[in-house]
Amino acid sequence: MSTGTLITVAPTGAEHAKSYVPNLPVTIEELVRTAKDCERVGASMIHVHIRGADTQPTLDLQRLKDTVAALREETSLVVQLSTGGAVTDPEEHRLRVLDALPDSASCTMGTVNFGDDVFMNRWEFVVELHKRMRDRGIVPEYEIFDLGQLASLRRLLDQHGLPSGGHVHVDLVMGVPGGMPGDAETLVAALRMIPEGATFSATGVGRTSIPVMLAALSAGGHLRVGMEDTISYARGERVRDNAQLVARAAGLAKIAQRPPMRPDEVRTLLQVAQSN
Repeated sequence: MSTGTLITVAPTGAEHAKSYVPNLPVTIEELVRTAKDCERVGASMIHVHIRGADTQPTLDLQRLKDTVAALREETSLVVQLSTGGAVTDPEEHRLRVLDALPDSASCTMGTVNFGDDVFMNRWEFVVELHKRMRDRGIVPEYEIFDLGQLASLRRLLDQHGLPSGGHVHVDLVMGVPGGMPGDAETLVAALRMIPEGATFSATGVGRTSIPVMLAALSAGGHLRVGMEDTISYARGERVRDNAQLVARAAGLAKIAQRPPMRPDEVRTLLQVAQSN
């Protein structure tokens, strides 16, 4: 069990509309301001989806590069880009995300029903992501939406070797309609399937955010929070900003006697390459 807690903030995502969630950070300036606020209260990594000038999700490579550069200049956070994008993004655009050379990037381990949509992740695409990240020295975070995807992760590592840095880190994304439930029983089942020596974070979507957070902390895991995954702070109360969610996670981590880790500690834990 880790003595500290890696807190990742996922501030934006690709699902919420700015017109519906006015306080969603979508410009580079808003993302940087959010990142600084979240680092101040306990975040050590940021999971980034970007938006275009029209506030819609985009995988524009120059905007990705500019975002990575701005976050590195203004914060010490480990910068992780999403290769998931929106469910409509083609594979070649998702692979191109890696050309922005973040510290880390997500690698979703299978296809999943995502509400009314389908989040497609073919096996050949997953393998290509894994290999390209290793070639570029980018640390993957293997996103797991259902238990069978942990079996796919074992297959990936057995057939294609360890990721860049040699350390395996997974994020259990729980509570997505179509994916695994966000409860303690499912988290325990998932832990039985995680590769030996791996670390894990857990993300509870929507109303599962608190149960998943508490279960993950009790099991020695790490946390991902943010407005990508929930826009409600409590019943009938909207989230004020991402820092509010990070501060709550940091407070619970301290109560669990596993206080938030610093970014440099997370770089060591995940074996983030110094050149990135």
